Amino acid sequence: MSNEIEKLKMHSPDLTQDNIAKIRALFPGCVTEAAGEDGKLRLAVDFDQLRQELSDSIVEGPQERYHLNWPGKREALITANAPIAKTLRPAREESVDFDTTQNLFIEGDNLEALKLLQETYLGKVKMIYIDPPYNTGKDFVYRDNFVVGKEEYETSAGERDAELSRLVANPSTEGRFHSNWLTMMAPRLKLMRNLLTEDGFVFISIDDWESGNLRVLTEEIFGRENFVGLFCRKTKSGGGSAAGTCAVEHDYVLVFAKVNAAASALVEEFSDEYLRRYKESDDNGPFFWDTMERSSTATKPYEIEAPDGTMLKGKWFRAEDTFKKDLKDGEVRFLEKPDGWSVQFKQRLSDGKKFRTILEDQNLTAKEFRSLNQELEDLVGCSLGHPPKPLKLLETLIYSATPKDEDCIIADFFSGSATSGHAVSSLNSRDGLARRYILVQYPESCPPDSDASAAGFKTVSELAQARLRASGKKILESDCHPDWNKDVGFRVLKIDSSNMADVFYTPDQTSQADLLSRVDNIKPGRTSEDLLFQVLLDWGVDLTLPIRRETVQGKTVFFVADTALMACFDDGISEDLVKELAGHAPMRIVFKDTGFADDQTKINVRQILKAMSPETEVKAI
Repeated sequence: MSNEIEKLKMHSPDLTQDNIAKIRALFPGCVTEAAGEDGKLRLAVDFDQLRQELSDSIVEGPQERYHLNWPGKREALITANAPIAKTLRPAREESVDFDTTQNLFIEGDNLEALKLLQETYLGKVKMIYIDPPYNTGKDFVYRDNFVVGKEEYETSAGERDAELSRLVANPSTEGRFHSNWLTMMAPRLKLMRNLLTEDGFVFISIDDWESGNLRVLTEEIFGRENFVGLFCRKTKSGGGSAAGTCAVEHDYVLVFAKVNAAASALVEEFSDEYLRRYKESDDNGPFFWDTMERSSTATKPYEIEAPDGTMLKGKWFRAEDTFKKDLKDGEVRFLEKPDGWSVQFKQRLSDGKKFRTILEDQNLTAKEFRSLNQELEDLVGCSLGHPPKPLKLLETLIYSATPKDEDCIIADFFSGSATSGHAVSSLNSRDGLARRYILVQYPESCPPDSDASAAGFKTVSELAQARLRASGKKILESDCHPDWNKDVGFRVLKIDSSNMADVFYTPDQTSQADLLSRVDNIKPGRTSEDLLFQVLLDWGVDLTLPIRRETVQGKTVFFVADTALMACFDDGISEDLVKELAGHAPMRIVFKDTGFADDQTKINVRQILKAMSPETEVKAI
């Protein structure tokens, strides 16, 4: 067995190869080895054989079938699966409580962010909310192309002057092409679904222009059976003199579940007025005495025996099995009245009322243009020139999917001014839970004629961070739930090119041998903490775990969540240092491939760890 330390791959997952592996697990005979254009062997699907396996179900050629198609769809799916050689670089100076916070603010292209987060947060995000460009002719869509050469890569990485921005207009003069918008949305939705928990939800704000296309696209990706609802939100009254055929007063929130929408209930948070009904409480929580005499169309008549043996027959409010269980559990009481017995049960406070499809409460709507901008101006002293979504709307949607979810993750990949992050902290401060957020915002320039630009904010992400700082401070100054952890911080990470010099191509354009010949060539200006976060990404370790830096035998060593991962990227690593670190019995440990004092030390590392800490996984960059 080789003593060579396994190398980290240093790029996002190749989802095409992952999909081939899944096909191989189901149909081993349908996956074979084939030579690529470079002559090197890779796993590939034998589609002729797969057709044989699926001969009763396959749809070919011009045969009529229900599906959504558009120019660029195939490109969009390829884009979703293509790996990228990028990383996330920490920005401590822009963060709040960097070492302890559980929240993330990622600056960069959201498709790249989705690719980078695939391993770390696969199946771990309870709710995703996005407010993507509505394709109005004035907003922007993303130009996605990850199969690029060195020159184009250096342009997109900021190493050359950009001739074309990653954000591009889809103006009305070009027909506000639906295809451009769908090509932008499809890979993002596909990757978002991967991140959701099995009981997770995606919420998408949209208007009439793309709502039809979005629903069909989302049905294709999530499955039609997982449609939860299309909520209509009143945004304003009247359309003014500029209104078209109709005065549009609404937009929508489209909701899909990851799986099994039938069992995925959304709830509304109770109002204070509603809660006042629950005046009594016991060890099982608040309740009020409700009467069984209310008939229900869902229950069949049955008899109830009163304390004196009288048999009471009626069509009761609760089903017979439920009543018998309540009676056994002490949840029922009998009150003797002049005209007979009254039967009552403890009506318990549930997680919330069933969510309604019309969002018309004043605090959920856009109201007046000025009032929503005022929410932002009150915090950072300026606005972007277009109103953000209402804070109350985001609080309502987040609560609906996470009423009692402790330590769940809420993500927003079109974060804008960070209303969703503000809403998570505000909601936590009221109910004492520890929901976490991941926000992603492209460093889009603030409109030159906006108040934000005049106030000195260069980008939307810069303004969003200012909002999170100001809202966090304001929340801490208000009355908070006694059990809340008071986490209003956020760890800023920025998408950048790989920390390894000369890695200008995508991973599928190079061999592992080529990559390993360059991994010791770290780019100038990259810090040990930069390397640490690339390791966390590559190893799929939570990016919000606490980080401690210590000096051990004169070397800088990072301790991530104490022993979840240890890393040392210094040169001159000795066997004595390896032995001391092994004494901590870390789950994972990583070194720089060229950082060992000599070749013998590098060879002996695996044996030292095998002897002293056999459960430790060791890798190198």
